Order: sequence, then structure tokens, then C-alpha cells
Amino acid sequence: MPEPDSQHTPSSSPDSGGSPKPVPARFQVAPATLRLDRFMTHAIKVGGVTIIVAVFGILVFILFQILPLFKGAAVEEMTRQQIATENPWIIGLDEWSELPFTYSGGTSVLFTDLKGDRGSFEIKLPFDLEPEEVISAARFHPHKQHLVVGTSKGRFAVITIKYSPAFGPNNERTINASLDAGDLYPIGQPGFPIVNIDYGDSGDAKLVAAIQETGTGTEHHVVTLKQKQTLLGAGKIEPDKAFDLTADLPENPQYLLVPAQANAVIVSSASGEVAYSFLDRGEFSLRQTFSPFKDLDDPGIARVDFVFGDVSLVFSGVNGEQRVFSLFRPENEPDRIFGQTKSFPPLPGPATFFVASQRNKTFICGLDRFASLRNSTTETVRWQDTLPFEINAAALDRKGETLAFLDDAGVLHLYDLHDPHPEAGWKAFFGKIWYEGASGPDYVWQSGGGSDDLEPKLSMVPLIFGSLKGTLYAMIFAVPIAILSAIYTAHFLHPPVKRIVKPTMEIMASLPSVVLGFLAALWLAPIIETRVPSIILILLALPTAAIVFGQLWNRLPIQYRNAVRPGHEYLIFTPIMLLIMWAMWQLGPAFEKLLFVVTDPETGAKTADFRLWWPEVTGTPFDQRNSLVVGFMMGFAVIPVIFTIAEDSLSNVPPSLTAASAALGASRWQTVRTIVIPIASAGIFSALMIGFGRAVGETMIVVMATGNTPIMDWNIFSGMRTLSANIAVELPEAPVHSTHYRTLFLGALVLFALTFVLNTVAEILRQHLREKFKLV
Repeated sequence: MPEPDSQHTPSSSPDSGGSPKPVPARFQVAPATLRLDRFMTHAIKVGGVTIIVAVFGILVFILFQILPLFKGAAVEEMTRQQIATENPWIIGLDEWSELPFTYSGGTSVLFTDLKGDRGSFEIKLPFDLEPEEVISAARFHPHKQHLVVGTSKGRFAVITIKYSPAFGPNNERTINASLDAGDLYPIGQPGFPIVNIDYGDSGDAKLVAAIQETGTGTEHHVVTLKQKQTLLGAGKIEPDKAFDLTADLPENPQYLLVPAQANAVIVSSASGEVAYSFLDRGEFSLRQTFSPFKDLDDPGIARVDFVFGDVSLVFSGVNGEQRVFSLFRPENEPDRIFGQTKSFPPLPGPATFFVASQRNKTFICGLDRFASLRNSTTETVRWQDTLPFEINAAALDRKGETLAFLDDAGVLHLYDLHDPHPEAGWKAFFGKIWYEGASGPDYVWQSGGGSDDLEPKLSMVPLIFGSLKGTLYAMIFAVPIAILSAIYTAHFLHPPVKRIVKPTMEIMASLPSVVLGFLAALWLAPIIETRVPSIILILLALPTAAIVFGQLWNRLPIQYRNAVRPGHEYLIFTPIMLLIMWAMWQLGPAFEKLLFVVTDPETGAKTADFRLWWPEVTGTPFDQRNSLVVGFMMGFAVIPVIFTIAEDSLSNVPPSLTAASAALGASRWQTVRTIVIPIASAGIFSALMIGFGRAVGETMIVVMATGNTPIMDWNIFSGMRTLSANIAVELPEAPVHSTHYRTLFLGALVLFALTFVLNTVAEILRQHLREKFKLV
């Protein structure tokens, strides 16, 4: 019998009783669906790449903003001009660097027009000298353009060099100069030459100090000046009181300095001794004597000069050593004295010129052909070079943009100085710095001050510390509540109730942080301030009550526990919890009277007040807006994030595993502890890291709920300043491209790096946990 042809075998049909044949058309995808699928695939890829590019673009933008902070100064020669044929005592620049002057001790000041066609011209001093009287000493203060001179007959005058711009018909600018001075006044013994002189003017106080060579030796005299104010303005400057400080004079005096505050005199000797005399309540007293290089073989001083602000002295030794001494108040001392705060790399030899900036703590010094630009705040060398000429004198304009060197041939060399961020650098941002007036080196953030001569303090360390401190206290409050709540909700709570609780917690995550900050500052902080003992009792009583309740519940006979449906135990514990909270809140004042009592040392009266007890016992402050407030409110903001992710991880543990554990006789808690938590540990860890990132980046709660003070301590009753809060508060007020502005971007980069590193480490640990507890 022939076999049937397989190609012609009839297909089975429903009528023939066989299985129905599949219709291929049923499995074909519509072309429109395929096109949409392809489009969405590419769109998702493009979106992902775009996000990555955007993040890196932001990072590149931040880097471009902060890179100039770590660059040194750039110095480039602009022009040169013959202005003098002899070595002048003093050179100076106007604000525009167009009309420099030189003074060589004669009866006139030589000005040189660098932009116009006036060439060099002299302006006579506005007073007349006696026969055979000459100028024997002079000192120039460029900040106020004061030139003080002393004569060979024991007289002095204070001259003000005034510059003023004038504009022609075609708007061309011409700088004019004039000299303004009072009369010559006597100081010390008449008829004897002044060999060193200086002048200080704070506006209200004025002081002239001079060293005079007499027939019997060297004398030291000081004269205070007074200036009457009239309805027409400031009156004539006249001598007021005279002081003889010869007894305070070190042997062989060399340099004499008067600070701008006009309240002290500093005299140094060639042998290395320094005497510091202070004017207090109308009388001078010798406050300090010291030797800045006493530890060296040769303690001699080549120069001593003030930097901007006249609080710090720069001592240049005869061997090239250079050290900075600043006024500070030692511990248990009533007066401020000078102490060494900085030291610089040595110069090739004794410094012969020194010029302080009129805008910051930068100064330029050097000798022969060597010049070095240095900053006394950051203790760094901004620029240094060997120039192709011998440097006789130097000057710096008021803006700090033009540097002038006068060589030994009388040629003035003008250099363009570009150093917009002299206070910046690795040490300024991440190292300890001894700031003026401080008792020691420290990490400080204080971006602005009451006057320009204050040092910007731009340490990132207090802000990083504040970010970690606020995050720590928030996580201490949030993590136990969020994780335990997630465990209870996922495996103990009745499912219908869970369907209400979980969305409610997720909605809590949408609360605006500014609202939470507002509540923390105006509602929560005042409450916590007066009820800290009540909060302590609640924090101790609630966990204890939960443990006791759990133990008692487990010891109840099974028939009583079965009366409560599984997952509804909270209906019994919640009233107990609320009752305990109310009872502890009410017991707080009694607890305060029992333990937190302060005795007044003068009257002996006893006061029960935690706000007074805490500073007395711990030595740390108690602020109304503090870390405890931040911990509660920022923890409240973090709890929903941690809870939601952790609960999802715990709920996604396969039910077959929990059922198997129960079948082997494990209790619900044993099942959760030994099976559920290890398997869900990777997800729980991710929840903690996301909550950590939320807390680190929080801004408004920290700004409003703390004092926003950049301090470094773990005191829970003091505030902090975080990186994010600092950026939010100060960026709107920072001048664009200023050091402050770029430093705030550095803070943003540090915050980015902090979260990036932590997230990277967290992801590595999460992957480790995932591999360790994976099921397949």
C-alpha cells in the first residue's frame, strides 16, 4: 500500500476532531507598533546619553569656574620710561598708573606723565624750610597718599598727594596732581635731625613718631595730632600731646612703624630687637619686646613692614628669612601682642624693597634683580622671578593691577599684574590657617567682613563638617523609624491597612522642604528649647515601652493573642504609646528640677533650667535653632524616602521563602530576621544611601532651622552650616567671578564629589550584598 504524500496531507480542522492550526497572522505585530517601539528605544537611548552629557556639562562648567582659584599670579611687562637720574627715596603710583612720582628728599616732588606730552615736572612742597634746613627722613603711605617728612632741625609735616582726573573736549583723560600740607611742626628737641619718621591716621586719631639724633644720643619722640571739625568741614591739623619714649627704644634703632590705627609705635634695631609701645587712655606703655629671629645664628633684621590692615608685621632677616608676626590675644592675657603666625621661603638675601598691596594681604619684596609676590594670609608665593635689571624701588597701584620697578638707571618699568584670587589655594580651602587676631590656626569660613582689610576666611572644612553633622543627626532620627516601620508594614501589618499606610508615607515625601524649614524655625524650635528634659524622657521611655510590651504580648496565652487579628496589634500599642508620650511630656519639668539645676555663683540661687545647665556642665553653647531641631525635621523629610524603598525591597522577598520558614516552625519575627532582611539587605542599603543623599543635599530646612553658623563641634544643641545652605545663602550676593563667587562653586564641586564617592562606595557594597544573598 503506497504511503501518502506528506506534502498533501490534509490539515486537521475542528470538524475533523483534530487540534486547530495556529494562524500566523495572530502573532504578527502591527507596523505602527514596531515603528513606535523602535522610536521609543532610540528616544530612551538618546535621553540617557543626554542626561549623562548634561551632568558632565555641569561638572565641566563648575570646573571652569574654580580652576582660576588655583592659578598663580601672571606678571607681564607693559612699558618703561626714564623718570629719574638719581636714586629716589620713594616712588608712588596714582590709581590709573599714568602719573607716577618720585621723591628724593628735596623741596619738590617729581611727577612723570606716562600717557600725555607733559613729560616730567616738579611740584614744590607747600611749605618753606629755614636756612640750612633739609629734609632728613620721609615715609609714604600709598593707601591714603600721605607723605610724612622730617627735617634736620627737628620738625615734621604731613603732605597729602592728591590726584584728580580731568576730561577734554574729545573725552580724553588727563591726570592732575597737587600737594596739600599743613605747617611744619616741632617734634623732639629743636635743632636736631630726624633720622626716621612715620605717621598713622585712622581719621579720629593721628600720630607722628620720630627717631632723632641729638648731641647725647638717640631719642624717640611721639606727637599726637588733633583736627577740629567745623561746619565747613575738617579743620587744620595741629599737634596735641607730646611723648618721650626714649626709655623704650632698643639699642641702635633702625626701623620705625606707626600703624594706621594711630595707637602704637613699633621700633626695630639692626641687632634684631623689637619694641612695641601702645597708646592706652592717653598714655604710652611698653607692651612687648621680642626678637623675631632669635633662633637663628644671625638674628639681625633687614626690614620690617606692615601688610594691608597694619595688624601683621613682615620681618625680613639679614640672611633672607622672612616671617610674619600678627597681633593676637594669648590665653589668659588681657592685651594683644605680636606672635609669629607665618613663615615664607627664604629670599636670596636681605630684602631691600617692600611694597604692600592696598587691597589684600599681598606684598612684593626682594633684592637686587629678584622680586617675589607673596600673600600673608595663605602663606604662599604667588609669583617670583629674576628681572633683567637691578631693582632700586618698587610700587603697586591702588587696584593691585600695575606693578612698577625703578632700576638703578632711573628707568621705571611698568608690569601688568593679574592676580585676581590671591587668598585662594589648597591651603586656604582645606588647611588650617592662622588668621589675624586669632589665638591659633584653625578652619574658618567667613567670606566677608566689616572692612576691606579683614582677611577672607574660605575654609571648606567647616562646611563639609556641617553637612556631615546635619546628615548624621537626621539619619540617627530617621533610620530606625523608617527601617522598622518598613519591616512592620511589609510583614506584620494587615494588608488592607498597608494599602493606606504606604501611599500616605509616599505622599509625605512630596512636602516642600521650605514648609518643613518654616515649621522647624517658628514652631518646633521654640518648643524644643524649653522642653528638652521631656524629649529625653520620651526618647528613653518609648523604646523601653515597646520592648516591654513585646515581651508581655509574647507571654500572653495564645487564646488572648488570637483574639486580635494578626497585623492589628498596633491598635493596642498605639494608645499605650500616646499615653506614655503624654506622661513623659508632663513629667519633663519635674525631671528638669531633679537633675538640671544651676546655682548662681554670686547669689547662690538655684535655677532648674536645662538651657543654663548644659553650657555650665559641658562648656558648649545651647542655641534655640540647633542640630536637634534639624535632626527631627530633616529626619521627617528623609523618613518617607527610606521607608518607601526599604518597604518595596522587603515586600518583594519571594513568599515561598517566608512560607517555607513558617512551615519549619519559625515565628514571624524569626522569619523576618533570618530570611527577609538578609535577602532584602541590598535594597535596604540602597534606601539608606538615597536617604543619606537627600539629607546631605537638603538646603532650606538647614537654612531656616539652624543658626547657619560654620562651627565645628558635635554639640547637638548648636547649629552648623552646610555646603548646600552656604551656596543658597551667599551665591546671590557674591560678585560674579570674584574669589567668593568661585569658592561657592568649589563648594558645589565638593558636595558633588562627596555624594559621588559615597554613592560609589554604596553601590559597591550593595552589589556585594546582592551577590551574597542572591537566590539563584
